[in-house]
Amino acid sequence: MDTANLPKTRKEAQATGAKYYFTGEPCKHRHIAPRKTKGACIECLKVEWQQAADKRAEYFKQYNQREDVKDNKHEWYQKNRERVIATAQTRSVEQLREYRNAWKENNKTQIRADTKARRRKHRQATPKWLTRTQKSQIRQIYQIAITMSQTTGEQYVVDHIVPLRSDEVCGLHVPWNLRVITQEENLKKSNKLLDATLTQ
Repeated sequence: MDTANLPKTRKEAQATGAKYYFTGEPCKHRHIAPRKTKGACIECLKVEWQQAADKRAEYFKQYNQREDVKDNKHEWYQKNRERVIATAQTRSVEQLREYRNAWKENNKTQIRADTKARRRKHRQATPKWLTRTQKSQIRQIYQIAITMSQTTGEQYVVDHIVPLRSDEVCGLHVPWNLRVITQEENLKKSNKLLDATLTQ
C-alpha cells in the first residue's frame, strides 16, 4: 500500500471518504502501518486474524483426532467415494500438489506409519527366491513412474496388477505383477482385482 498518498489523520480520511490513513506514528502495539478509518492498525488486525486462525486450526486438529469423528468421516467417505474421486479428478495438477503437500505437512506421523506399513507389506510379499536381476527390474519400474511424473506433470504410480491385499487373492511384489499407471487409474482400481486379470 502506497502510504505517501494516504490521508494523515482519521478526520481527514473521514472527510475524503478514504478507507485508510497513515500518521507515520506507531500504534499502541508499536506498529508503524496504515490504519483503517473505521478500525485499527492493519498490522494489529493481521495479528488478530492469525491468532484466530491458529486457534481455529488447533480446535479442528483436536476435533479430527476424536474416534467418533474418524468413524463418521470414514462412513461418509465409503458412501460418497465415487463422488469424492470424481471431484478430485477435476482439480488441476497444481491444486493437487498443494493439497498433497499441505496434507503431508499436517500428517507427518501418519505418513511415517503408512510408509513403514507399506514397506513391511512389500517385504512380506517379496519372494526370497527373486534374483538380483529381478530386484533391479522392480527398482527400474519405480524409476519409470517417477520419470513419467516429472516429464508429463501427471502423477504416475506403480500398481500391483494382482493386489497385495484383496478379498479374492493376494499377489506378490515381483516384476511381472507391476505396471506403471496414472494415479487416477490407480484410485479407480483401489485394491480390487480387475476382471481382465481374472481371465488371464
